[in-house]
Amino acid sequence: MVNPNKNKSLNPLSKINLRTKTLLIIGLTILILVLIVICSFFIDSKEITTNFLIINQPPSFEHLFGTDWLGRDMFTRTIKGLGLSIQIGACASLLSSAIAIVLAFIGSINQKFDTFVAWFVDLFLSIPHILLIILISISLGGGALGVTIGVAFTHWTSLTRVLRAEIKQINTSDFVKLSERFGKSRLWIAKEHILPLVITQIIVGTILIFPHAIMHEASVTFLGFGLSPHEPAIGIILAESMKYLATGNWWLALFPGLALLIIVLLFDIAGENIKKILDPTSAND
Repeated sequence: MVNPNKNKSLNPLSKINLRTKTLLIIGLTILILVLIVICSFFIDSKEITTNFLIINQPPSFEHLFGTDWLGRDMFTRTIKGLGLSIQIGACASLLSSAIAIVLAFIGSINQKFDTFVAWFVDLFLSIPHILLIILISISLGGGALGVTIGVAFTHWTSLTRVLRAEIKQINTSDFVKLSERFGKSRLWIAKEHILPLVITQIIVGTILIFPHAIMHEASVTFLGFGLSPHEPAIGIILAESMKYLATGNWWLALFPGLALLIIVLLFDIAGENIKKILDPTSAND
């Protein structure tokens, strides 16, 4: 016979294990990302010097990612470039989230503002991301600032739509209608009722903007419209390596590209697991 008490005793352990596993994944991903950023801070661009005695060397224990056509260590350049990409992604995602929050809450004031926000979202979605980022970056003189502003002003649309839908649903609830009857202002309702209920979407949405921001920053820089050529960005490294792939120097593009892909996946994993912690109902989706 199966002991029912045994199954009941195992259920709490399974829940604890799932939560512990989720927290462990979040901790490891954040630790890796923070270590990359910290290491990039300690790497001075002037230290990435040329050495023509070791040009185009394949990966080895001395040079894990090999060396490039100027004898520079590719591992050092890749870490420096990843740190720069993460910093740009962080700034862009935070600015994008701020834009999304402002527009979503403005739309909750009345129907006319909401119609304008919906039209504004559709307008930005009708323009390709890459084209809009390039135009904004060029108009601001390029560089890290231009790319950051360009990426930020093109990645707020999805989060704005999610927040608008959540706020509309909350506005139809009884406690919001009761607050309106008691004469509470829309600002008070937004601060006391709406914001606490959408904070999960804001946090998760901000984190999930990271990988998109990093990929678009690398894409624009790869095309030559982003960061300056002297900066060790991943997009610049990949663009420069294209000239040497035909000569068999495969490591120049493989390792930086894989590193960028891993960083994007880490952000995606962190976002999904943080969503499980903040919104337990999504853990079974």
